[in-house]
Amino acid sequence: MHGTGHGVGLEIHEAPAVARGSGATLEVGTALTVEPGVYVPGLGGVRIEDTLVIGADGLARVVTDIPRELRLI
Repeated sequence: MHGTGHGVGLEIHEAPAVARGSGATLEVGTALTVEPGVYVPGLGGVRIEDTLVIGADGLARVVTDIPRELRLI
């Protein structure tokens, strides 16, 4: 199973882990990803990755700027 996300900094995958049971505390200024995914056995899967930053008010602000509409190719 894949976790929900992870911290972002000098490395792509950093603490804190964003996953069930991690016990991590998200401090003000923490940059992290949220990566929901759907997997179909034998077919494949997809993940959507957003980057967020924890603000001084304790709320997460999404900093990813990408369209979300479905495009059929």
